[in-house]
Amino acid sequence: MLDQELKAFVITQIEDMKAKEITIIDVSGTSDVTDTMIICTGNSKRHVRSIAEQTALAAKRAGDAPIGVEGLEGSEWVLVDLGNVVLHVMQDETRQFYDLETLWGHTA
Repeated sequence: MLDQELKAFVITQIEDMKAKEITIIDVSGTSDVTDTMIICTGNSKRHVRSIAEQTALAAKRAGDAPIGVEGLEGSEWVLVDLGNVVLHVMQDETRQFYDLETLWGHTA
């Protein structure tokens, strides 16, 4: 998928899984690793894990298998690396603590 298609695909997946507080950050000018970070919040460890696993599985079925998935064990923060799009699924407390939006210079 093209970058825009992949971004839209991920957003659709996480919206379908009832993720909250979805934030999209363009990091193409500041990161050599990815172009877009998508951050969302899950209600519980189980919800965080489900969002990440289902998004990774759907991407694989669509022909864009993730490069990696990290954090499933604890499921407080799960990262799904899809190359030009990286998805961060976090529990609310973890998201507030790490505050990736501020770290990456994103303002609402």
